[in-house]
Amino acid sequence: MYIPLVTPWLNSSRLVRRKGGGGGGKSGGGGGKSGGSGGSSGSKSGGSGSGSSSVPITGASGSKANARSYGGGSTKVTTIPAGQLFSGRSSGGGTRNDVFGSRQYGSGYPGTSTPGVAGRGFPFGFWPITFGAAAGLGAASQFHSNEYGDPNNSSRPGGSLFDAPFQPPDGSNTYRVLSDNTTVQALIASITANCSLSTTSISAVPYNTSDPTQPKPEQVIQYYRSSSIALTLDGYNNSAVFSSDVNATDTPLPSNINGTFLDCLNQTIGAAAPLLDAAGPRAQVSSWLGLALVVLHLLRWHSL
Repeated sequence: MYIPLVTPWLNSSRLVRRKGGGGGGKSGGGGGKSGGSGGSSGSKSGGSGSGSSSVPITGASGSKANARSYGGGSTKVTTIPAGQLFSGRSSGGGTRNDVFGSRQYGSGYPGTSTPGVAGRGFPFGFWPITFGAAAGLGAASQFHSNEYGDPNNSSRPGGSLFDAPFQPPDGSNTYRVLSDNTTVQALIASITANCSLSTTSISAVPYNTSDPTQPKPEQVIQYYRSSSIALTLDGYNNSAVFSSDVNATDTPLPSNINGTFLDCLNQTIGAAAPLLDAAGPRAQVSSWLGLALVVLHLLRWHSL
């Protein structure tokens, strides 16, 4: 049985690989201890995150208007009504167990192992991210800027795309979270609370496709929430993302990364990413369960 944030300890210690497209509740693992500097250099002792909190989602597809950090998600599926963007498509149905994708764009859709975003519904209420010109010549159609708009599209649920940088205490690597503005702001709070960082003064910036320092599709090491969130690593270059072969081999992650820190990032994003708010006591129980598992995970690393 899959248990969020617990199963990765028992299975692979790596992030989810490209093959299979993700979804179906598989966790990314987060790098485990491989390649890391160990100890408590990547996660805070007993970190409790920012707790379960509701955030408004402007421009959301469908009838839902709020999402919840550490929430359990919603199994309710609705049809986007006529007159709204993407009318006729489904919205909702994604739960916390379904958040993790893989390194392949279009992964992380519940109930399917086939990657892709074209024409699909929105199980978590959020649109897939797009890279615009940052995808490079001839690759824009692969990353569906035409279907979901440019990164600065203000109609996007949660607002236009923003990214925020995160570094371990020694500043050895720079990771970036790319998603809608609402999601990025919520994750800054959760990651700052849970993970040991080189600085706690983290500011998100609008995603600028003409800025060479901002995330590119070949730098993605993990997608989440039906490819509406990406975690990238500066300097990483995975050319397999441009291949039409889903079995193409990913470029290995650098051997000198702090695996403890990467695991903290990965697990916190998986547990704290805002999901459509499901009303009622059951949803609240799921929220606290997700939070409790984060605490358990971080205490485990601190004890090593």
